[in-house]
Amino acid sequence: MSDTLFHVLGAKQFDRATLDELFAASGEMERVVREGGSTRFSNKILTTLFFEASTRTRLSFESAMHRLGGRVIGTENAAQFSSAIKGETLEDTIRIVSGYSDLIVMRHTEIGAAQLAATVATVPVINAGDGAGEHPTQALLDLLSIQKEIGRIDGIRIAMIGDLANGRTVHSLSYMLTNYRNVHIDFVAPDNVRIPLEVKRYLVEKGVSFEESSDLLKVAETADVVYQTRIQKERFFSLEEYEKAAGKYTIDGAVLDAMRSDSIILHPLPRAGEIEASVDRDPRAAYFRQAQNGLYLRMALIEKCLS
Repeated sequence: MSDTLFHVLGAKQFDRATLDELFAASGEMERVVREGGSTRFSNKILTTLFFEASTRTRLSFESAMHRLGGRVIGTENAAQFSSAIKGETLEDTIRIVSGYSDLIVMRHTEIGAAQLAATVATVPVINAGDGAGEHPTQALLDLLSIQKEIGRIDGIRIAMIGDLANGRTVHSLSYMLTNYRNVHIDFVAPDNVRIPLEVKRYLVEKGVSFEESSDLLKVAETADVVYQTRIQKERFFSLEEYEKAAGKYTIDGAVLDAMRSDSIILHPLPRAGEIEASVDRDPRAAYFRQAQNGLYLRMALIEKCLS
């Protein structure tokens, strides 16, 4: 890998060397934060274009840019507070915003929107989530969290639980895990939101071991990482379909009892009842530390894109 990235669009663009470099850079960014930040990018502007709601991703990118000395412009509701409401195409929006900034971070409701934006952008575009498609920066911080918490990624067993059909974080993480050796994935999901066929095909192509299961307690017994996700109500076409999936798999005391003492629980957040609040007190609950790692990882990404 070169010292720079340009667009960050999907998990498949990352190889092992790139990941190693980013994680090392994230460690350096953690030190930068402890020491009060940097002025390196004081002449740079980041634009956040979020056509879909976000808290952690948008704010962590904005915080990351500020801690690197840069400035931020944008909108948290581009679907309503941008010319998109007047009928402007995404391509035209990106062409205009490219002239105002040095880097665009975009979340959109449509799969493939980031790739479309990149075809016309004259500055780097970072995909901060495209509908039910991908969320590559979340997968990066997930892997960083596993590395920090467990000390390795090679050889892990990871259980991915919840809305695996619509869970873009699961898709990106599955793709990215193909860079590591001897990984096994257990997919645990209600029948109407199982992991997509294209993800399974990619894992088969890359020789990654996986199984689909309905028994969360059994899977939890052997997992190094329990990766819980919420059932994404906004992605369902009917309340009936949502209710078929909602509440079926919850991390509670019984799951904690089944888990090993050296395993961890991750969640991309926000949660909506699928992890009981009492679990937060368990040292294996790593999801708030995981969210904090997002700041360091996104600082590292910004540096790579703007260097």
